[in-house]
Order: sequence, then C-alpha cells, then structure tokens
Amino acid sequence: MSSPAALQKCKAVGFIGGGNMAYAIASGLLSKGVLQPDQIIVSATRLENLQARWAPLGVTRTTVDNAEVILQSDIVFICVKPQMFNYVLANLNIAKLKQYDKSNQKLYVSIMAGVTLSRLIQDLEMFQPCLIARAMPNTPVQVGVGCTVYCRVVSGHPVPPLYRDMHTMFAALGVVHEVEESKMNAATGLAGCGPAYVYEFIEALADGGVKQGIPRDMALQLAAQTVMGAAKTVLDTGKHPAVLKDEVCSPGGATIHGVHALEQGSMRGTVMNAVESATKRAAELS
Repeated sequence: MSSPAALQKCKAVGFIGGGNMAYAIASGLLSKGVLQPDQIIVSATRLENLQARWAPLGVTRTTVDNAEVILQSDIVFICVKPQMFNYVLANLNIAKLKQYDKSNQKLYVSIMAGVTLSRLIQDLEMFQPCLIARAMPNTPVQVGVGCTVYCRVVSGHPVPPLYRDMHTMFAALGVVHEVEESKMNAATGLAGCGPAYVYEFIEALADGGVKQGIPRDMALQLAAQTVMGAAKTVLDTGKHPAVLKDEVCSPGGATIHGVHALEQGSMRGTVMNAVESATKRAAELS
C-alpha cells in the first residue's frame, strides 16, 4: 500500500456545510491518510445532527459558527447549496472575524454548482487577498475512486502551495482535472451528477435480473460488479466503449438482442439529454 501524499502547507481543512458532499470528501481524505480527524473542522446549522454524523469518522471539531471554520482552516471548502450562499455570508460572525489574519493567505474552494469564480471573488472580498477555486467532485471520492474537475483564480507562477495541496487532496480521491471555467457546468452535468445516472442503471439492471428470477441481493451484486468491471475495462484497455461492446456481441446472440432493446428505448439519447439538462441547471444556479 502506497503512503499518502504529503501536503506542502495545509495543516487544517474546514467545511462550511456538513452534508453529503463534505462528508464524502472528508471520509475519503481520512481513509487515504491524507488528513487526520483533528485536522478537520465542520460547521452546519444543527450541531446535534452534525456531531452524530461526523463522530464515526473521529471528527469532533464541529460548530454552528462558520467564522470559526474560516479562522481555524488553511483550506475552506464551501459545501452549501448555491441558493444558501448569500445567507451564509450575511450571517457570518463579523466580531469574531476581526481576528482574521489576511497575511496568512487561505484557499476557499467552492463546490457550489454553477457559482462562478467572478462571483466568488466578489462575495469573498472581505477575505482578500486569498486564493479561490471552484471544484466539482462526485460522491465516489468517499471510496477513493471518484473524479474531480476544478478551475481556479490564476495567481501567477509558481503555483501557490495551497493550490498544490488542493490538487493533491483530490488526486488521492481518484481522477482530477484542472479545466477552463467554461467547462465546469458541463463537467458538473457529466461527472458531478453522473453517479446518480449510473445508480439508476445499476438498479434497473438488477431489477431486470429479479424479473428473471435472480434473488435481489445477488442481482444487485451482479449488476454493480458488471458496471464496475466494464468501467475498469474501458480505463485499463484504452479501447473505445463501442469496440468493447462489439467484442461482447456475437452474431445472433443474446447480447445483441439486449443491445437492440436498449436502442429501441433510446437509452443513449436519454443519457445525453440527462447530461444536457443537468448542465443547463448548473448554469441557472449561478
């Protein structure tokens, strides 16, 4: 087992918002050994719920005070819903933030779908000078096989250590790509939302097996393993999915009959429509 990647500068990571995405990122970083529980602080509106959820990870630094998260972190992940961002900013503990040391530059990483870098620069003006990035991880980061795309406010060369630390964190959780901001909403519709599409497919595949008499538990395992195996084959062989599909489809065989049924149901067009619809919604959220 390889040792976890070392961070250059970041000693503490904060999460404003302790929901599913924050939990996925944190649990992945903890399981990979990139962070220890005492390096994480999380805030949310309901402390009891927050403590109950995060305690199994060993994270005990929980609070309802977002200013506390900001003050105690080198990298701050903003993990609230986009429509809640203005509320978060308006309700910051300004008195406590008088302790904020602008000479100790922090990195703010937004995972709010659709919220642009220009808006983040404007809304985080009180913390300038600071580093700002926009990222879209997906939930499989919690098991180390996710993917993340991000863009950042360019701050010259060399790349500041906290940006490098952010990249290191995401790389430990799966595949990571830095992209132009113009690609972020599309990446959200594809990779950020993609696990939900795949879960729907796994469930449908398993339901098909159940209909044909396979026990539910076995059907789910077979369906999930089939999807994982197919995905790994695409990644490991580098072959186009169409080529791999043709390798499975014998002339007149069962597989080509199944593929024909998928084509009759417009599966490919429906999936493309899902990505397009999610991309448009991400843009609307800005």
